[in-house]
Amino acid sequence: MEAHQHSPDSSSEECTVLEAPPGKNACPQHAGNVADLYCSACECALCDDCVSDHDKHPKVALSQALELHRSSLQERLGIIQNRLPQILDALSFIKEILQQLTNQRASIEEDIQSSFEDLHKQLDVRKSVLLMELEVTYGLKQKVLQAQVDSLVRGEGDITAICTQMEEALPREASVAILQEEQELGERLAGLAGLGLPSQPQENDQLDLVLETDGLRKSIHNLGTIVTTSAVASQSEAMGTGLEQCIVGNPASVTIVTRDKSGGACKSGNAIISAEVFTPDGSIVDGEIVDHKNGTYEFLYIVPKEGNFSLALRLYDQHIKGSPFKLTVTRALEAEAEVGSSDGAKRRGKSPGQKKKGSKRASSALGTPRRKTQNPIEDDLIFRIGTKGRNKGEFTNLQGVAASSNGRILIADSNNQCVQIFSNEGEFKSRFGVRGRSPGQLQRPTGVAVHPTGDIIIADYDNKWVSIFSGEGKFKAKLGSGRLMGPKGVSVDHNGHVIVVDNKACTVFIFQLTGKLISKFGSRGNGDKQFAGPHFAAVNKNNEIIVTDFHNHSVKVFTPDGDLVLKFGSNGEGNGQFNAPTGVAVDVNGNIIVADWGNSRIQVFDGSGSFLSYINTSADPLYGPQGLALTSDGHVVVADSGNHCFKVYRYLQ
Repeated sequence: MEAHQHSPDSSSEECTVLEAPPGKNACPQHAGNVADLYCSACECALCDDCVSDHDKHPKVALSQALELHRSSLQERLGIIQNRLPQILDALSFIKEILQQLTNQRASIEEDIQSSFEDLHKQLDVRKSVLLMELEVTYGLKQKVLQAQVDSLVRGEGDITAICTQMEEALPREASVAILQEEQELGERLAGLAGLGLPSQPQENDQLDLVLETDGLRKSIHNLGTIVTTSAVASQSEAMGTGLEQCIVGNPASVTIVTRDKSGGACKSGNAIISAEVFTPDGSIVDGEIVDHKNGTYEFLYIVPKEGNFSLALRLYDQHIKGSPFKLTVTRALEAEAEVGSSDGAKRRGKSPGQKKKGSKRASSALGTPRRKTQNPIEDDLIFRIGTKGRNKGEFTNLQGVAASSNGRILIADSNNQCVQIFSNEGEFKSRFGVRGRSPGQLQRPTGVAVHPTGDIIIADYDNKWVSIFSGEGKFKAKLGSGRLMGPKGVSVDHNGHVIVVDNKACTVFIFQLTGKLISKFGSRGNGDKQFAGPHFAAVNKNNEIIVTDFHNHSVKVFTPDGDLVLKFGSNGEGNGQFNAPTGVAVDVNGNIIVADWGNSRIQVFDGSGSFLSYINTSADPLYGPQGLALTSDGHVVVADSGNHCFKVYRYLQ
């Protein structure tokens, strides 16, 4: 049939293929010829007939070319295979970020729902109060007017009745009975004539509602903001002299410019940036990050020791361009020698006339003052716990310290994203905490406190909230989300309220354990009621709040309403002076114990701010102490951040 017929040409081609199938080295240009050469210039196989067309081109044996080609392919394959771990790591990391983003969305959605439900409840409560107030006010006024109406109605009825009786009695014939009746009516007329009826209103009809809704509507219209940036670490950069060198004990600064994935400058703030200066054996300096709200940030820090350090700047936990930077910290005189006397630039170091310190760290000289025999305070190191690491009993940049009434010491292990718990004797008991940005996770725990209920309160600096855990480490709630910018320290007052020291906002917040804000006070500055990077807080027996003002080198005492009661301290190394105070605690006698971070010592003051003594730290000098607390058995426990341990000192009160 026609369907099975083929043209002569196609039949011929099919016969050719069948009769002479090409070999594996068949020349693609000349059928039946074997290609055993390879033209390197044209990158093609050659047979004898092809050679003349490639006379001047370099040629090699096909087997050799194939071997070289396979070697090249194998090399490329190795390169590609070597990229797989990087791709898998990147995939895992980006999936983690995506999961955190999803978790954060769910958390914010929950916050929005709960916040607006709370607002609805508040509005319903206010509505009920107004309706009740309306009923009470109406009832009081109505009672007065109704009583007046009742009195007038009775008077009108009495007068009408006697008028009717008189009209009936007067036309009747005279008699003794009529006379007696008319006398009685006359007495009643006399009584009614003298009756004082309330003819003028004794109340008014005013009931108005003043409801200022315009401002409320405007506030509701602007209520809440979803905050984010497009900044990425791989494009963001830093600049400033503080990137390379600084002078011991003097402030240094670095400017961070955030950029998006295309390298464009970000124009808004609120990016999550962390910075730290550290030695090869760990972090020692946190400093303060100032958000200029225009996409740039400033990291201010002070290093208390000379030497070679590294400066790590991270955006969303990732190093920015060039991070970590190599940092050289020198003494003032050394820095002056380096710059010479060329241009008379302003120097912030000490003058040559000042006493030159020895090679020992500050704590060796300042932490062991000569004691006066009449000084009642005697203190010694009892034990130290910890080394740098991520295991139980090891720390990386420990910060806050708390002590419970049941004989436990709690440590906020900042860079390990956990809280570790020990007995008063230093025995490890437990730890809890999972790194992340979702409720119940910890990103950078810096402060810790124990509530009278037994709950553990944790300030999470990078998550910008305070987490509440049970005594067993089970997450219960968070507070301050959307209000806090960088909570550093936490404490609890005598009413069970949570005191939060917001390092970034330079504000002290007071919350109920439910998360309701009671009050707040403080702003950025160097005034009496202002702060510059406040760190930790304690509460005295008068329920007054004691706050360490880090960059203002002072300690301030406030009432719960934010009124300043006392301020003491100034910048320096003498008795009662500070170089950036951090941890603070109060003993049963009202004495105030302060960790002097930059001077690497612990000072003791009475309740009026007068210097009493140092804690003797000579046996094992401190290096950048942070949080501080009094244990239930009366000892001082301090987070020795630079040495990656906590230490317990004997303290006789």
